[in-house]
Formats: sequence, C-alpha cells, structure tokens
Amino acid sequence: MNPVKMTVAQKHHLFFIGFFGFCVDCFVQGQKNNTLIFTKENTIRNCTCPDDIGDNDCDYSLANLICNCKTVLPNSIDKTYYNNLTIWFTDTSMLGMLLNSTAVHDLKLSLCGSIPLPTEYLMIWGLRRLQIKRDHNGQLQQQSLTIFSSYDNNVQDKLKVQCKGRKIIAYISVLYTSLFNTYSPLKSYSVENISNITNHFSSLPYSDNLFITNNKRYVITFIY
Repeated sequence: MNPVKMTVAQKHHLFFIGFFGFCVDCFVQGQKNNTLIFTKENTIRNCTCPDDIGDNDCDYSLANLICNCKTVLPNSIDKTYYNNLTIWFTDTSMLGMLLNSTAVHDLKLSLCGSIPLPTEYLMIWGLRRLQIKRDHNGQLQQQSLTIFSSYDNNVQDKLKVQCKGRKIIAYISVLYTSLFNTYSPLKSYSVENISNITNHFSSLPYSDNLFITNNKRYVITFIY
C-alpha cells in the first residue's frame, strides 16, 4: 500500500489494529499539549493549547488568542488518539462526528448551546476520565467521573490475565448525550467480558470492522 495515497479511513483502521494489538497499558503517553476543538456556526476550530484553558469555557476569543487554532473541515478531523481533549459544542450531531470511535484518555466536554439535546449514544475508546460542564441555574457547573485508572490493581490484574492468554481487552465508553439536559450526578456502570458488541447491544453505533482479530474482549461502560 502506498502510504502517500492512504485514505483517512484506512489510517483510522490501521491505527486501531495497532492500538489494540499491544498487550500493555491502554495508552502510550505521548501527547503533551492539550487539544481543544470547538464548534461555532457550523465551523470547527482545532486548537493546540500549551495549558488548560481553565474556567474560560466557551470563550472563543480567548481560545483563538492563547491557542494555536485553525479551521478544519469535518472530514479532515484526525480521529486517532488524544491524551487530553476538550470539546466545546452546541449540538450533538457535531459532537458525535468528533467523538464516535475516537480514542481519548482524558476528555472534557462543555455545552455552549441550549438544551434540551436529543439522545444519542457516543462510543469512545479507552476513556479513563470524563469531565463535563453543563448549565445549572444559568452557570456552567463542572462534574467529573473516573472510569478506570491504569494504577488500579483490578485493572492491572485483568490486563495481566489477558496478556498471558494473548487476548486483547478493549475499554469502550458509551456516553448518553441526554445527560446534559438535567443537572444530576454523573453515573456509570460497566459490563465486562463482551465478545460481540452487536449481539449484546444492537442499537449502539458500533462497527466490528475496525478489528481483524477475533481474540478480543470488551469492557463496555455506560455513562448517563
């Protein structure tokens, strides 16, 4: 295959094969900067920020000032791996395009638009920590949720068992976008040892074509 002519879809496919083909910790630490993606008036801005933008969520002018931002087309979004990703969004369709089948370590989501939002199911690979900000009495209020930690003994034990049997364990989080409509505690529950996602959860937007190996198990975490 000529790497110069490789399509975005092919790169995405090969990434996941390689990403889950190594029986080590779910992520290789590499990305040092914070990535901020925000959408406004059907425009997508992809920014690299040297530091966390802090409490200035949805401040587009500040982001353009202190971050290195560029306008990108929807089909040019690089859906590979993000260590720290922040998204300011106004609608779920754009959020789904940015997040579905994307690998993210630490994710921060801020709703910069109005509610209610329709219910959609977003599938995120390998998510460890989630932070959301949503409207509560006219102000953005923050909530956090730890999905799992690489230093958790239970997680490490599971990885060791999977490695010994040369099986691949994949962590997938399913985010219900309707959680932004009400201000209530973030909740989650996990279903382990899933071998076929479509058989267990037929309504989820999942494609098994991302993998070429059958020797895999999934841990599915639902966030609501």
